[in-house]
Amino acid sequence: MRQYIRHPSDIPIEVVRGRDSIAPAPCRIHDVCYGGLAFNSSHEVEPGSLVEVRIPCVRPAFVTKARVAWCKAQAGGFELGVEFLDADDAFRARMVEQICYIENYRKSVYETEGRALTSEEAALEWIGKHAAQFLPASDDVH
Repeated sequence: MRQYIRHPSDIPIEVVRGRDSIAPAPCRIHDVCYGGLAFNSSHEVEPGSLVEVRIPCVRPAFVTKARVAWCKAQAGGFELGVEFLDADDAFRARMVEQICYIENYRKSVYETEGRALTSEEAALEWIGKHAAQFLPASDDVH
């Protein structure tokens, strides 16, 4: 049973344990939720281990410490779930996710429609079209 609302994502991240990268490049987040995130790793990592998570696509880069909640073997590696150690970091990660979606939207509009939007214009359009997808569904919260 899930404790948090999950949201699909494809945000690039960097994850390190000590001095070792545990996520292959390019690594993408599978899910972001209010408590943590999930991603693929080339390494098995013991649950309870502390890692540093960086999301470099925003300035300043999002950087936080997290604890590995679970690690599942899968073809070609492992899938890891990490939980944020600070509730404020969970909120910040959701904001980073939305910023990345908005920037992807801005680029897509330019490529498909030829409209050059400012970040603010893209945010207003994106929120109008997609904000409902970021609201909790009653069956997603456990």
